[in-house]
Amino acid sequence: MAEPKPVSPMVKGVLEYGPVLAFFVAYVLLKDRTFTFGGEEYSGFIAVTAAFVPLMVICSGLLWKLTGHMSKMQIVTLVLVVVFGGLSVWLNDERFFKMKPTLIYLIFGGFLGFGLLRGQSYLRVVMEEALPMQQEGWMILTRRVCAFFFGLAALNEIVWRTQNTETWVSFKTFGLTIAIFAFFMLQGKLFQQYGIEKTED
Repeated sequence: MAEPKPVSPMVKGVLEYGPVLAFFVAYVLLKDRTFTFGGEEYSGFIAVTAAFVPLMVICSGLLWKLTGHMSKMQIVTLVLVVVFGGLSVWLNDERFFKMKPTLIYLIFGGFLGFGLLRGQSYLRVVMEEALPMQQEGWMILTRRVCAFFFGLAALNEIVWRTQNTETWVSFKTFGLTIAIFAFFMLQGKLFQQYGIEKTED
């Protein structure tokens, strides 16, 4: 597999998180508006979703062109954005897009769980280059991440089914991001205990 090409962290951050932030800002501006197209009315949420899908595709394509690399996680996420975002727009039903994070976390959690049943850490395959760690540490981290993903899937279902769209958009944009950041911050002791220092050749 080809090594990712170096790219400015700022550019990488804009391409990765820019579409999500743009979605949030556009929703805040257009949430109370209704758009008519082809004789059918669409809410601001659907209109923003229709713009978000191609924006996500373009940014992912640019990131792939700049780095020469796309992880399996990025590919799966992009495919689900296109499929569920497209269904929401096509059927004029925002529920499909709200279910997308649930399916993403279930797929990732199920993938990691399958590896654990085989006595393997698939998380290590994805992250070992950036986070050298002993095998025991990888197994512990994989179990935790697997459970965390299933927890996020359940939480997303609870939020979108019980709260209004505005609350869900804020939760999706900031709540999930903060939860993931906090989760990995809490793994500091594990990284310290099982981490392996890289040595220069």
